[in-house]
Amino acid sequence: MKKLKLVVVGNGMAGVRTLEELLKISPDLYDITVFGAEPYANYNRILLSPVLAGEQTIQDIMLNDVDWYAENNITLHLGKKIVKIDRYKRVVIAEDGMETEYDRLLIATGSTPFMLPVPGKDLQGVIAYRDIHDTNAMIAAAAEHTHAVVIGGGLLGLEAANGLKMRGMNVSVVHLPAWLMDRQLDLTAGKMLQKSLEDRGLNFLLEKNTEALLGDENGRVKAIRFSDGLEIPTQLVIMAVGIRPNTALAESAGLYCNRGLIVNDTMQTYDPRIYAVGECVNHRGTVYGLVAPLFEMAKVCANHLANFGIGRYQGSVTSTKLKVTGIDLFSAGDFSGGKDTEEIILSDPIGGVYKKLVLKDDKLIGACLYGDTVDGSWYFKLLREGKNIAEIRDSLMFGESNTGDVGHEGHTKAAAMPDNAEVCGCNGVCKGTIVKAIKEKGLFTLEDVRKHTKASASCGSCTGLVEQIIMFTAGGDYSATPKAKAMCSCTDHSHHAVREAIKANHLLTVAAVQQFMEWRTPNGCASCRPALNYYLISTWPKEAIDDPQSRYINERSHANIQKDGTYSVIPRMWGGETNASELRRIADVVDKFKIPTVKVTGGQRIDLLGVKKEDLPAVWQDLGMPSGLAYAKGLRTVKTCVGSEWCRFGTQNSTLMGQQLERELARMYAPHKVKLAVSGCPRNCAEAGIKDVGVIGVDSGWEVYVGGNGGIKTEVAQFLVKLKTHQEVMEYTGAFLQLYREEGWYLERTVHYIARVGLDYVKQQVLENAVRREELYQRLLFALEGEVDPWHEPEKAQVDTRQFERIGG
Repeated sequence: MKKLKLVVVGNGMAGVRTLEELLKISPDLYDITVFGAEPYANYNRILLSPVLAGEQTIQDIMLNDVDWYAENNITLHLGKKIVKIDRYKRVVIAEDGMETEYDRLLIATGSTPFMLPVPGKDLQGVIAYRDIHDTNAMIAAAAEHTHAVVIGGGLLGLEAANGLKMRGMNVSVVHLPAWLMDRQLDLTAGKMLQKSLEDRGLNFLLEKNTEALLGDENGRVKAIRFSDGLEIPTQLVIMAVGIRPNTALAESAGLYCNRGLIVNDTMQTYDPRIYAVGECVNHRGTVYGLVAPLFEMAKVCANHLANFGIGRYQGSVTSTKLKVTGIDLFSAGDFSGGKDTEEIILSDPIGGVYKKLVLKDDKLIGACLYGDTVDGSWYFKLLREGKNIAEIRDSLMFGESNTGDVGHEGHTKAAAMPDNAEVCGCNGVCKGTIVKAIKEKGLFTLEDVRKHTKASASCGSCTGLVEQIIMFTAGGDYSATPKAKAMCSCTDHSHHAVREAIKANHLLTVAAVQQFMEWRTPNGCASCRPALNYYLISTWPKEAIDDPQSRYINERSHANIQKDGTYSVIPRMWGGETNASELRRIADVVDKFKIPTVKVTGGQRIDLLGVKKEDLPAVWQDLGMPSGLAYAKGLRTVKTCVGSEWCRFGTQNSTLMGQQLERELARMYAPHKVKLAVSGCPRNCAEAGIKDVGVIGVDSGWEVYVGGNGGIKTEVAQFLVKLKTHQEVMEYTGAFLQLYREEGWYLERTVHYIARVGLDYVKQQVLENAVRREELYQRLLFALEGEVDPWHEPEKAQVDTRQFERIGG
């Protein structure tokens, strides 16, 4: 049977989601052609804010790359705008004159940003914030300029402001109403949000009406003027004052539009061959700008395109979350209160928590949460379903786990949720669907769950809950004790069991551990011996004796073996800083030992490559510099930028901070390599966001991030704590690293350790328990006290120099 022709105008989230749903239920009905005005395949527009902030890349937010279209036999035209629909001939016409026939047409043209009609709106440096092009323009501007103004204190404006601040700009937010996000938050929550963002360095000008934008002689914006006469300088203006349905194409085709393209409950326009979904449509008088309603439209539309003839879209109840790292807020429904309503309010300004629940006729009709949003999805479910809450009213404020309204017991919110509880509102995914996919398909990563269920693949606000479900279902919950994987074939014991036995029974040698735990192989193997050796010296420093023969070859020879059998030598430069004397010594060593390659590493060190093994002792003696331990399972480097000492953007002395950290942590062994970085401002030139510990200078002190990894799979570090002094940074960093040293499994990076135990656990140990933090820090200092450098004191470091002697003279 000849296939029908389906043309989709718009390659955004709503249009492509419709195709995904259609392909599930009727994959062979249509020949599909998609036109996208942008030069990119389908990406997650909601996650542009993390891209702007430097937390993700464009590639990270791609939903369907060009290969997906090819795999599904979809003809894709990127960068091609449709300018006309001929409904009589049933063709769409592109800007270049190309005509494409259709039997069914899906319009998903989205929306366009509203630009304030003020003088100067066309100046260079005045842009909207809507797509990848805008995001790239903002990133480029942040690299060249210092001052930015964001007009609009709504959801998008605040995300833009935060991203520009993270890029190092001085940012002011202009907002006409009296508090931020006035459509999504009440006055109290709005003021708390403002305080949190001010602490991050953002400036706010509320109740200000923009009168004009002023330009310089080159046509670039230089200032903004308000109706009260105030002027402030700026080199970049972002207008985030709302969006308008993009109906120009539909109107030109004679389709009925009124504040959007009018559709019925089956997503049909007044022309029954033409459907429409997304931000361009008006359904029952409402235009939606959030992703969850768009996906609900897509499912209904796909059902009717597939000729199933069932399903109606009857509108959506929406909720809001802010995608600014470290700030939690949630709102849904009508939380303004009023006649015949009741308000339940919990306010803790010191603790940064505010909750407001609005009830009417024993039903929850609105919720506004700030600081503690863990139960947001549950409140949203109650609100959307119109459930009677009379029986749980007294405990409603304290969340789902305290109401007796769940039918499962467990140690986490994920365990307590019933299978029919919705987890991902954007995609309508319930807990049972996720659990089933994990069990049946053997999933154990967030990426796998997103791929198979789409949970957390849209706005990302449910990511934490999805991760809890993965850990609970796959047996990775830290509080549980599932059967663990054996260390190696020499034993049935896990890493955790071995660590506990060493600690509980004061075992001090590899042989003692093997005897006590009844090792099958008397001497162990290359996998277990290095692990046992590390567990011993990290559990009992100064007592357990380091066994060089239980270390890998690089740690035995204290240099990196290369593929040709030679070695590389990387001397330590504290915080990446060096001087003429060190550089002369390095140059002399290169000449003397005919070292073929000298290279600057990504960690700001100088690498001497191609050193013969027999030359290693003499090379280190001539260098006279500490070992960079670039070969070790331990501290590698502390990367720094020039910071406030030299950089005009610098807010803190990052070089000094990095040197202090490196000097204190030098010669620290760990389960795996450990890398640190210190950036002097949020521009983050030292790449602190992808290090095991990243420290970023802000106006009021330092922000500490943990668990980053720039390796094969890049992982962005997670925010741990904000501190004021250098000493606090040293103490909290040291405590975290000691916790990792004592509890991490051998060859487990910090990112995987945190994923296993949970960031909340780390915070509990390091942030919330001052006594525990001090104990960890002091144990680290004790372990490192007196540790010798292998090349300054090779005898004390037990370096067997016989290994460097050439066999046969």
